[in-house]
Order: sequence, then C-alpha cells, then structure tokens
Amino acid sequence: MTVKAIARMNQPSRFVFWLAFLVTAAFLAFLAVGTSAQGGIPAAFGVFVLAVAQLPLLALIFLRAGTTSTAPAILVATLIYAAGAAILGGRFTAFAGSCVLGLIALQTIVFLAVRYRRSLAKAPPSALFGLTVTAAYLMVAALAPILAPYHETSVVGVKYAPWSSEFLLGTDNVGRDMLSRLIYATRNTLLIAAAATALGFLAGTVTGLLAATVGGWVDNALSRVVDIMMAIPQLIFALLILTIVGTSITSLVVVIAVVDATRVFRLVRSVSMNVLALDFVEAAWLRGEGLYWIMRREVLPNIMEPLIVELGIRFCFVILFISSLSFLGLGIQPPTADWGSMVRENAGLIIYGDITPLLPAAAIAVLTVSINLAMDWFLQKSSGLKE
Repeated sequence: MTVKAIARMNQPSRFVFWLAFLVTAAFLAFLAVGTSAQGGIPAAFGVFVLAVAQLPLLALIFLRAGTTSTAPAILVATLIYAAGAAILGGRFTAFAGSCVLGLIALQTIVFLAVRYRRSLAKAPPSALFGLTVTAAYLMVAALAPILAPYHETSVVGVKYAPWSSEFLLGTDNVGRDMLSRLIYATRNTLLIAAAATALGFLAGTVTGLLAATVGGWVDNALSRVVDIMMAIPQLIFALLILTIVGTSITSLVVVIAVVDATRVFRLVRSVSMNVLALDFVEAAWLRGEGLYWIMRREVLPNIMEPLIVELGIRFCFVILFISSLSFLGLGIQPPTADWGSMVRENAGLIIYGDITPLLPAAAIAVLTVSINLAMDWFLQKSSGLKE
C-alpha cells in the first residue's frame, strides 16, 4: 500500500466526525429533559456528563484526524461552560433550553475559531473585532433568560426609574427592567432576522439559479416579477402587506423574506450567468448532465463566496428592517422585547437628557458594523486582493 493510502485509512471518516456531534445532541436532549422535570438533573452536572461523554469521540478526532487543537478546545470550552453552570446552577437549571442552546453556540464558535485559526491569525484587527462582537451577540442571544435579571415582560418597578444597583439601566415606560429587555431583544431580533434571511436567501438562490440556467421564458417571467417588486419601496410594500395580513411573527418573517429574496435573485442570476458561460459548464451539458446537476455541482460551488458575503449583508439589512418596522408599530409586537420598539417606547426620555433610548439603537449599530467588518475581510480574502 502506498503512503497516501495508509494516511487516508488513518483519517476518521465523516461518519465518525458527525457521530461525535450526534452523541453531543443526544446528551443535550437528555440534559434538557432532565432539567425541565421537577427535581431533575442539575444543569452543571448534566454539562459535566456531556463533557465526559464527548471525551472518547473528541479524542478519536484529536488522535486520528490531525486536528491537533479542535477536540481539546471544544472539551475545554465545555468544561468552562459547565463551571459557569455550576456557579449559576439555579438559573441554568430553570432555563434548560437556553442552557442547551448556549452550549451548542459555544461549541460551534470554538470549533470554527480553531478550524480557521490560521486565517484568523492573518486577519486585520477590524475583522477580529467584528467576529468577536458577533460571537458575543450570539452567546447573549442563546443565554438570554439566564443572563437577564428579570423576564422581558415583568413589571418590576416604577416607570422610568433611574440607573441603580437594582436596575442597572433603569426601567422603561411601564416599569420593566431595561437591561433584561435589551438582552431578550437580542434573542428575539436575531432569531427572527435569521429565519427571514434564511427563507429569503433560499428562495432567491433557487429562483436565481433557475432563471440563469434555464433561461428563455422562465428567466423573463421571474425577472419581470422581481422588477415589479423592486420598483415598490421595501418599507411601503412591507407596511402595506402587514397591515392587510396582520403583524404575527410568521407573517413578519414571510413578508421580509419575500422582500429580501428579490435582491438575492438579482445577485445569484448575475453571477450564475457568468459561470454558465465557462467551458467546464459547456462540457457538462455536452456529456449529458441534467439541470439539477449543473446547478448543484457546476454553478453553485463557484458562486459560494459572493453568496456568503451577501448573506452577511442581507442579515444586517434584515435586522435594520425589522427594527424599522417595530419602530413604526408593525414589527415585533409588545410586550415582546425588540430594539426598534424599545427606541419608540422610551424616546421621550431624550428630552430630559437620558441616553436610555439610545442603548437599543447602539446595540443595532454595533452589531451591523461588526458583521460588515467581518464580511469586508472575507470578501477581500476570497477575492485574492491585497491591501
């Protein structure tokens, strides 16, 4: 046997790699069920059990895959998370779902950071700042009920109470804790923005690939529909539809996804047509490959880099769009916390020199700037351009 063949045999299969995460998911479900039951498993103990259960499979990846840092890093992060669960054991046990979500988010962040550590080592400070702040927002969103002192809808004091040791950021117009609502708003806004972005991106990508690959009347029909929708200002279109169908979370996600899909369609169609003109795609047509094969194996892999950058930019626009709708009263409805509605509800404090209404606005600005800094670096890296 050749040296390369032996090396391939020593590498763990994808089955082994995903088995580690399936075992992780099983123990996470076990933890969620156990902590949600009366007198169930303490969260800290459950996380420690999860870390120990991961150890053999992570060690297998560590020893055989050549990923000399991934498995230990995930294990150390899990143990640190378990220590935090031990310190705040009561809150972790009370919110088992957030405990599980936080651990998944932490392990995913650590895995990506170690996997791409060489690229991150060469990243500019602006990109590192953007990635770090974005990761922090994700962790806050995942652990919102655990980190928030009070529930987002609980009235805990008098309205417009000043900043104090009891209410670090004061209270809002009905006496709810501002810090708690800011933390919950991070989760609510990011989850709805992620759902709307994913749905819109999927719809725009599929229709854009079809229009570029099939061409003819399909391309003309889809392009004309998109042109008509883009001729209407986004905000006016969303306000009109939401006024008719209502302001539920489902309708909000669908309307934003439809509006967002038109922009994705234009980008995907444009870059796909450039790829379809290349020789290797023509060769695939000549050897008899089908439409699905051409789109999935020839076109899509060659347009992924601009799509990833567009995904980050679209996500920022969706966050701003949701906040704008909430500020106008047709977005996320009270008493659910949302950055845009928090600005509207407490705008009167600005007259008295109180900066509390600016805090949710600052949260929006910091997140969007951070994502854009990270996407700028990725675009520069993928394009091969140097500073």
